[in-house]
Amino acid sequence: MKILGIQVLRGPNIWSINRKKLIQMRLDLEEMEQNPTNVIDGFAERIEKLIPSLYTHRCSKGTAGGFLMRIQEGTWMGHVIEHIALEIQTLAGMDTGFGRTRQTKTEGIYNVVFSYLEEKAGLYAAEASVRIAEALINGTDYDLEHDIHRMRELRELERLGPSTGSIVDEAISRQIPWIRLNKSSLVQLGYGKNQVRFRATMTEKTNSIAVDIACNKDETKRLLQDSAIPVAKGVTISDPNDLADAIKKVGYPLVFKPLDGNHGKGATINVKTDEAAKEAFEYAQNYSRKVIIERFISGYDFRILVIDHKMVAAALRVPAHVTGNGQLTIQELIDKENTDPRRGYGHENVLTEINVDRDTLDLLAKKEYTLETVPSQGEIVYLKSTANLSTGGTSIDVTDLVHPQNVFISERISRVIGLDICGIDIMAENLTQPLTENGGVVLEVNAAPGFRMHLAPSEGLPRNVAAPVIDMLYPPGKSAIIPIIAVTGTNGKTTTSRLIAHIVKSNGTRVGFTTSDGIYVQNTMLMKGDTTGPVSAEFILRDPTVEFAVLETARGGILRAGLGFNKCDIGVVTNIQEDHLGISDIHTLDDLTRVKGVVIGAVKRSGWGVLNADNKYCIKIAATADCNIAYFSMDENNPIIVEHCKKGGIAAIYENGYITIKKGDWKIRVEKVTHVPLTFGGSVDFMIQNVLAATLATFLWGYKIEDIRMSLETFIPSAAQTPGRMNTFKFKEFKIMVDFAHNPDGYNGIKSYLKTIDATEHIGVISATGDRRDSDIRETAKIAAQMFDKIIICQEKYLRGRNQQELIDLQIESIRQVKPDMDIIINNSGDDCLKYIIATARSGSFITILSDTIDGAITKVSDYVDKEFGM
Repeated sequence: MKILGIQVLRGPNIWSINRKKLIQMRLDLEEMEQNPTNVIDGFAERIEKLIPSLYTHRCSKGTAGGFLMRIQEGTWMGHVIEHIALEIQTLAGMDTGFGRTRQTKTEGIYNVVFSYLEEKAGLYAAEASVRIAEALINGTDYDLEHDIHRMRELRELERLGPSTGSIVDEAISRQIPWIRLNKSSLVQLGYGKNQVRFRATMTEKTNSIAVDIACNKDETKRLLQDSAIPVAKGVTISDPNDLADAIKKVGYPLVFKPLDGNHGKGATINVKTDEAAKEAFEYAQNYSRKVIIERFISGYDFRILVIDHKMVAAALRVPAHVTGNGQLTIQELIDKENTDPRRGYGHENVLTEINVDRDTLDLLAKKEYTLETVPSQGEIVYLKSTANLSTGGTSIDVTDLVHPQNVFISERISRVIGLDICGIDIMAENLTQPLTENGGVVLEVNAAPGFRMHLAPSEGLPRNVAAPVIDMLYPPGKSAIIPIIAVTGTNGKTTTSRLIAHIVKSNGTRVGFTTSDGIYVQNTMLMKGDTTGPVSAEFILRDPTVEFAVLETARGGILRAGLGFNKCDIGVVTNIQEDHLGISDIHTLDDLTRVKGVVIGAVKRSGWGVLNADNKYCIKIAATADCNIAYFSMDENNPIIVEHCKKGGIAAIYENGYITIKKGDWKIRVEKVTHVPLTFGGSVDFMIQNVLAATLATFLWGYKIEDIRMSLETFIPSAAQTPGRMNTFKFKEFKIMVDFAHNPDGYNGIKSYLKTIDATEHIGVISATGDRRDSDIRETAKIAAQMFDKIIICQEKYLRGRNQQELIDLQIESIRQVKPDMDIIINNSGDDCLKYIIATARSGSFITILSDTIDGAITKVSDYVDKEFGM
């Protein structure tokens, strides 16, 4: 078997609108296409032995063991690999269960699709699942544990930590979109101008001065002491020569900790001798030059969490420990404790595995123990000096037991330090009494405190502490999103996107939009190129200046990675015509409809799908849409329009020379097409369709008719406003038009327009694109023969794996079938071709350059015009 390619789908896609994280693996089964599982001796027994948990896969049988029954009956290896990929992720702590395996039009080649939680682990699972299947086929041994461990490592390297992840999960539950801004924990919630950012548990509201104070334990203690908040007695030193005086001043027992430390690193507690004090000081200095020396306070370690100056949770933290039974050694007790299913690798479970480190050995040495010591029955042996969960500690929720005065103290501390989210470490006998009565003290105040101990305590009630974070970032009335209009289709989507963006910005809203020629915010191009995929969409949605997004969405991006957004307010499909067929398993117009329909599938239920009623494939999309539908049409008597409006629906129609909105039986005329520059005086039908689509989309959003009318009148087709869309340049004796029409439908649109142009001769410059079907290349060449008197073939680029002469011959042959005597010139140098055109053009000629045949044609032709007129 051979993996032909692996794609990561990160947004709504052709396999699922709601399951946005999918791996799509293109797999050639080779000889296994003729060998289903039931003809491979021993395969069923081997797979059940290697991965017994596959028994839980119900498959199409709908019952436990269903998948294994399918293997017994006989199924193809692509299906098996799908299930293996899902199960090994589950075994690595990433429980995910969506999968699809479909054969392509090519025999033996399958698309194997399965969900993932962490991208790199999912990619690893794709390749590993094929290796596992091959080992099972051949009956060779396979080290499954190695793959599982590696996926756990990849998961921990990639995934969000439990605190960050809990905030993201809470946002998702409220339908707030999110974007990860780096490989770590920097996250954006919301889109455009309504976005907020946070990192771990620090938000954009977190005061940087407060963070500096919290990171300086000495200054924190001083501020708290000055505010009459009980703290442990202590001093800060950096010179070992000052150690003796510090010990004398504070008095044993002591705690040593680095001034800038976190997670308990470098800390030593209950120090009682000068020798131990020296070692503890040196250990702390490994993490910070300055070391805090405090009086050791007996009691229990508590953490209180305050968010937006309100206490939301409290936990008793217990350091990692084992309890003796008089039989097992400490090491054996640790190993036994680590088998607790609640403990896992990194942050995968409620508790973390206990690892032996220097801190562990030092604590044991103080008791004159080693890892081989056998503790007595019931003896508790502490293995860490701090109670951090990341080192194997446990937590017990005590939120409901905190005395009101301690709540008051905690909320006051958050304001004294100035943190919007803070964790307060307290040492006390309990929190049920005021600290001022039981002798408890505040040890530290932490910026970016961990949430795991509250989200999933080992005992007590879990607390959804992420909810108050979202409440703080998005209080009632504050939106997290911006309006999104997504535009797709075969032809016209760029012009429609630009016109919608023009209407939006003409009405005083800062718009960001993507097109096939670049990414724009307002009138500024920020990135040049074909920017119609999910990366470009995300670029706009990340921009904090953008108030409204208009996103041109092409088939390539949808197939390659899915949509770059979760939901949009309005989705527009201009039309569905033959183009790019035969590529990426899209062979028919029904296949292409499924791709374009992803945009309508992503429209909110309360939003609108805007569809072309003159195109039967657009009408098919409406049948499965889960949103409101509105149609546009060049014919008000189109049966779809008539029936739709009879039911009270909304449509945009071209009637009696007007762009008109029809609501039920009412007509609202927007503007006469001859007053809309984009329609070229009403002579270009496909431009009228673009105007109808844009008018309807913006009307549905809520713009007033008079505002839309003014915008239509001021949108002037030009190289600046609509680059590559019927850009006409006037020379003294002839004209040149540049248009990026590249398929039969586009060519027919140009042909209709050229019939309205009075010219002494029509000259066309054309080329073919190598990844198109022969039938497409032939058809465009035949249409070119119908509309031009002379044709220049400039096959300089877009070969895409084909031979240049092969493409030229295809075009010549097709042209000759229409006009055997057609004057055809071959010039495969774009610059030379343009020079030839201008040098030989006759008075009154109209020259049309199609399909971006000449690189940078718009700029080059514009330069020639400037030279001719001395500009």
